Amino acid sequence: MDALRVIPLGGLGEVGKNMTVYEIGGETIVVDAGMSFPRDEHLGVDVILPDFGYLHDKHVRAVVLTHAHEDHVGALPFLMREVRVDEIWATRLTLGLVKSKLDEHGLLRAADLREADPEGEPVDVGPFRLEFIRMAHSIPDAVGIAIETAAGRVFHSGDWKLDHTPVDGLKTDVGRLADLGNRGVDLLCGDSTNAERPGFTRSERVVGEAFRQIIPARHGRILVTSFASNIHRMQQAIDVAVDCNRKVVVVGRSMRRNMNVARNLGYVEVPDDALVKPAALDEIPPGEQPSSARAPRASRCRR
Repeated sequence: MDALRVIPLGGLGEVGKNMTVYEIGGETIVVDAGMSFPRDEHLGVDVILPDFGYLHDKHVRAVVLTHAHEDHVGALPFLMREVRVDEIWATRLTLGLVKSKLDEHGLLRAADLREADPEGEPVDVGPFRLEFIRMAHSIPDAVGIAIETAAGRVFHSGDWKLDHTPVDGLKTDVGRLADLGNRGVDLLCGDSTNAERPGFTRSERVVGEAFRQIIPARHGRILVTSFASNIHRMQQAIDVAVDCNRKVVVVGRSMRRNMNVARNLGYVEVPDDALVKPAALDEIPPGEQPSSARAPRASRCRR
């Protein structure tokens, strides 16, 4: 029997560059292709990529994405410039955000884009059977991936959170995880920042509750900054803004792109008349103005 080889090219023992290679019987898949961002000592460096050298002579059957954070998908266009990739598997929102990224790099037709359904049946990719299990996270449509091969079963968790009151109501599917555990897992690749620290993280809804306490009591422009990928946080800020008869301005290239993709796919709901372009701010009375900010990845709701 062929052995299953697991080769981390990034993300192991570090935050960022998440990328893991799985090989069996001469076939290869890659789970995630993320980047990390430079620190103070990286003068002149824009992004930090995993070392793709191991894959240069490989034929990658599929890149399978757990979710759309940059530390899991940001290196995908750079990988596809160097390595032949047949398919990309991802959930609906992740695929939508990745399509936009690949289009910017002129790589939209470089691989087949396949939608993964966490409510559906497992899919076969060569000798790998992939089962997608929903995981709550700070971005919608995150999944863990059960990888079944002739050599055994691996669970690659992706980033996860045991949030019992997620904004979209889609909790980590502990029932599917229990079933997977009952079937037996030969290797668990746990991948979530601070998962080894004691304690727990509060629900994302706590942020929305803070918005509802702060925003109605203010009368001027309110600035809300966020990672551009935190769709749930944008939705909560928008909900409070609409309830307060405020307008919303979305500022920042990544923020606008993600907002457009999420709206088109139905992951964000906002009335058309609540959105205002930054250039129109001067025409709105101060008491009705929306919010704007210049932080990278920022969503703003203001009045």
